[in-house]
Amino acid sequence: MSPAAHAIKVLREKFSVDRVALPETELYNQRNGTYLSQLESDIKPAAIFLPKTKEEVSSFVKVIKSLVDKHETQFTIRGAGQQPLPGCANVENGITLDLSQLTGIEVNDGIVSIAAGERWGAVYDLLHEHGLGVTGSRSGLGGIGGLALAGGLSFFGSREGFICDNVVNYEVVLASGEVVNANIKENHDLFTALRGGGNNLGIVTRFDMRTFKQGPFWGGSIFYFPPSFPSQIKALVQELEKPDASPETHIMISLFFASQFGQVMGLNQAYYTREVEKPAVLDPFTTVQPQIAELNSMRMITLKDAVAEQAAMAMTGVRCAYMNTTVKPDVTTLQKASEIFSKALEVVKGIEGIVCSFTLQPYPLSLLEQTAPAGGNSLGLNPADGPLVSVLLLMYWKNKSDDEKILETARGVLETIEKDAASRGTVVPYKYLNYAFNFQDPFGSYGAENKKKLQEASKRYDPEGLFEKGVPGGFKLFP
Repeated sequence: MSPAAHAIKVLREKFSVDRVALPETELYNQRNGTYLSQLESDIKPAAIFLPKTKEEVSSFVKVIKSLVDKHETQFTIRGAGQQPLPGCANVENGITLDLSQLTGIEVNDGIVSIAAGERWGAVYDLLHEHGLGVTGSRSGLGGIGGLALAGGLSFFGSREGFICDNVVNYEVVLASGEVVNANIKENHDLFTALRGGGNNLGIVTRFDMRTFKQGPFWGGSIFYFPPSFPSQIKALVQELEKPDASPETHIMISLFFASQFGQVMGLNQAYYTREVEKPAVLDPFTTVQPQIAELNSMRMITLKDAVAEQAAMAMTGVRCAYMNTTVKPDVTTLQKASEIFSKALEVVKGIEGIVCSFTLQPYPLSLLEQTAPAGGNSLGLNPADGPLVSVLLLMYWKNKSDDEKILETARGVLETIEKDAASRGTVVPYKYLNYAFNFQDPFGSYGAENKKKLQEASKRYDPEGLFEKGVPGGFKLFP
């Protein structure tokens, strides 16, 4: 009997048959086919384990640990499967722990408790009934853990901080199988480490998050033409550098190429998170001309409608990759970065199904200032560093035969951008975990002190290294 077959046998003896999905079954094919990126679905686990309670997760950990200790299998942890990095939530010939059946959302005393298998759309639907919001994904399709364990940007980030900084408690299954809470009073070092530590410290089964009163707000998308993009870069930098920059704005500006347009386009996604129609602070981004008027979706919008709009713009079930870096808000640096991206588009424009995007997302000072009052995180970003700008490359395409060309081209673009920014003194080490690709080192980018604290938390809560050795996917804390 092969090690994989033995692992399946052990799991089926311990758990009911419906918890273990095997290859070629309808459930296996459905679950393995629903990752954001086909690069993840290309990976074929020996089985998919689908627990329904934290107790079953705990029992699974105890069983899988004995198998990992004997080098008989490895495993991975999947929430919604929306991070496109290959292998971060799937494992070849191992066991995928799929948390999708851990469901339930409750609101009590200003806290929303979210089971790990939920998606943000359902969270917002419930909160909408209470007139509340929460700092979560901008897409209703997004899962909870990928963002709440990595940092996370939201519509409300400028006002409320990173998504991880709005978690007030993590319910975690440790490598021993013990279920603990991590918050500012209990297991505080684990609490801080989970805020940016990814899949290295335990399996989070519930996220308790702070809510706030939230009504409709102004926002939407504007499509325009590339000659106007330099003016949008200038406007973005000017807004970030204002001494009185508004904490109510959320602004993303992009250059992208998609076959349905047949040309490079500009896209602004701009939001003002209070019920103010046509706020003047967004004018530089919403009145850009010429624009495609029929695609201008700026309006008064609810949170549930805003995330539905973002979800509708997303592409799923295609080949997909993200890469990112961070720079200071310098017009020359960002303009040069957009030129480097635009030049590289000529190499990939003819690829079937290609969509490429160069997206700038601010880390405003007001966002960075929320971390310390919320109890700290592991990201290594401080108000003294800010404001900053995330530079994100997104690529979507159809065929596996084009993987190498696209990924090598995108990596070349990113490295050229970083080299240019370094020459100007504007490059910043930080790499956002959720947007990182396999050649990047997000934990190293947090800084030596923060990485050491993450390693110390790992040694304390996972002394035998189950999540380091047994979970090969994602980014690891140790070499």
